Amino acid sequence: MSGSTLGTLFCVTNFGESHGPAIGCVIDGCPPGMALDAADIQHDLDRRRPGTSRHVTQRNEPDAVEILSGVYEGRTTGTPIALLIRNQDQRSKDYGDIALRFRPGHADYTYWHKYGLRDPRGGGRSSARLTAPTVAAGSVAKKWLREKFGTQLRACMTQLGELPIPFEGWEHVAQNPFFAPVADVARYEAYMDELRKAHDSCGARIRVQASGVPVGLGAPLYDKLDADIAYAMMGLNAVKGVEIGDGFASVAQRGSVHGDALMPQGFASNHAGGMLGGLSTGQDIEVSLAIKPTSSILTPRPSIDIHGEPVEVSTRGRHDPCVGIRAAPIAEALLALVLMDHALLHRAQCADVRQAVGPIPGNMD
Repeated sequence: MSGSTLGTLFCVTNFGESHGPAIGCVIDGCPPGMALDAADIQHDLDRRRPGTSRHVTQRNEPDAVEILSGVYEGRTTGTPIALLIRNQDQRSKDYGDIALRFRPGHADYTYWHKYGLRDPRGGGRSSARLTAPTVAAGSVAKKWLREKFGTQLRACMTQLGELPIPFEGWEHVAQNPFFAPVADVARYEAYMDELRKAHDSCGARIRVQASGVPVGLGAPLYDKLDADIAYAMMGLNAVKGVEIGDGFASVAQRGSVHGDALMPQGFASNHAGGMLGGLSTGQDIEVSLAIKPTSSILTPRPSIDIHGEPVEVSTRGRHDPCVGIRAAPIAEALLALVLMDHALLHRAQCADVRQAVGPIPGNMD
């Protein structure tokens, strides 16, 4: 296993390098007959792409997607869907200084030891550039889930570095470069401007939610829906922690509080994040991600070279001072990929199971 494939029935294989001629993915297992064209995918790619504000990398990539196979006369055929995104704004010369030395906090050191060589241009295979094909594949999954179940996915930033971001409303997320659920982002813009002047970086916290998820997705013991969600989210560059529902806050809760009471009208709360026993409850799926600070920064730091000799590393090039700023559409895509895969798995095994109790319970609030 190369680690580049996600999913069992809805299977996505990601390929390419940050500064190669192109990046992309192959989706195998998409059901036939769904209307699909490049415009269905491009919207989410535009949300993720670099150069959209002064607070992210200024690499200018159009990220225009090409559908090479798996679609005929505007509908999916059930055969593999190949999606291609050409790289057009590489500046590989910026990485000459780090070809033989390791950036602290970066995958340079581990890639070198595992494979015996690495592509230093923009991070090569370890670059966040490779999240673009994930977003493209996620758009296909989101469309199928929306048409099949009415599932909606959305994400927002809930913390930038040391600054918590209060939740005011989902309507604000698309109106600012931070995907922040607040009307006024001046405080966060000033914070990023100071961070850039200091040649440093910061982390972020991202919330991702799926509503309209059917009951029963997932399987015991090791194919739990929340386990697969955590697995997929940890595959996103720079993610160091995943919480489901109340996550670590559950430690301080009493069972009388954490257990989500069932009422005829639905669940009274959603501390569990929409999953019980690894199966979806029909409530909103709630996931939170902790994203570490970007490791490629201009501030000089001690490290070693490939010979084990001490060196000082200062990384030039165009980098996101906070990779979490563009993480919201990626988190949505990853959640969609897992839900799509589990929806197909559920349909394969349990399509004939009759619903045991009433309508699908949702959140009372």
